[in-house]
This record gives sequence, structure tokens and C-alpha cells, in this order.
Amino acid sequence: MSAAGEAGSGDAAALIEDFGLHIGQAMGWPRMAGRAAGVLMTSESPLTLAQLMDVLGASKGSMSETTRLLITNGTVERYKPAGSRQFVFRWRDDAWVGCLQHQLEQTAQLHALAERAQGRAAGLPPEQQQRVRRMVEYYAFMTQRLEVLLADFTASRATWA
Repeated sequence: MSAAGEAGSGDAAALIEDFGLHIGQAMGWPRMAGRAAGVLMTSESPLTLAQLMDVLGASKGSMSETTRLLITNGTVERYKPAGSRQFVFRWRDDAWVGCLQHQLEQTAQLHALAERAQGRAAGLPPEQQQRVRRMVEYYAFMTQRLEVLLADFTASRATWA
């Protein structure tokens, strides 16, 4: 039975609510996104948008926004199974790699912003120029470390059974 079928059971419902509260909060997501992550992570099979709406008691608009957020954050994928007319959603097998890739992409974008800002900050007073330089240094450091972390994590996954 899938998580969708078990969502009403005590353990499954508690897990989904725990995800909603803690993952959602830690990632800066709405609670619904954390709950949807919990449902999809524990589901034995992919779920349609209608199934997710039913399990979570959510509107179509809310669920569409939620699934977009989870896809963007690298944890969920949307696809159409062969011979099906409907798209389904499932937890990515490499969700944690996807999540780390998303963090790296965001950090790289902020690094690029910081470098553009540094080029435009030449006319600012020294204190403000220093703030921008520190921003560049921070995001350069974070980008480099996340690249190494992603490579290390990806390599370590190869040894998982």
C-alpha cells in the first residue's frame, strides 16, 4: 500500500505532519510542501496531482505550487508514464543530490550577483565597498565548498547498497 493509502494511519500521518513542520520550516517552505514531501518520500508508487490533493486535503492551486517548489528544490520529479494520459509525481531516487545541486545553483547565482555588485560599488565609500567584498568572498567560499561537498557526496553514494 502506498503512503497515500496509509496517510490516515497514526504512524504515517505523524510522519507527514512531522515533515510538514520540520522540513518545511528548515527549508523555508510552506508547511504543505513539507507534508507533500513526506507523502511522496514514503509513497510506494508515484501519485497524481489529484491523489496528492486528496491525501493532503489541499486545493489544486496549492498543490500545483507545492509540487513546483519540490521540483525546483530537486527532491521531486514530474513525469508521464508510458501509455498514461496523466502526469505523476515521485520522490527522486537522488533527491538529496538534487537538493544539494539546488543549493549550489542558488549560491552560485548569489556569487554572480556579488561579483556584479563589486563592479558597481567602486564609487561607494570604503566601508560599503568592504561589505560588498565580504559578500563576494563569502559566496566564493560557499560555492567552492558546496562543489566539493556535492562531489564528495555523489562519490560516497556510489558505495551505498
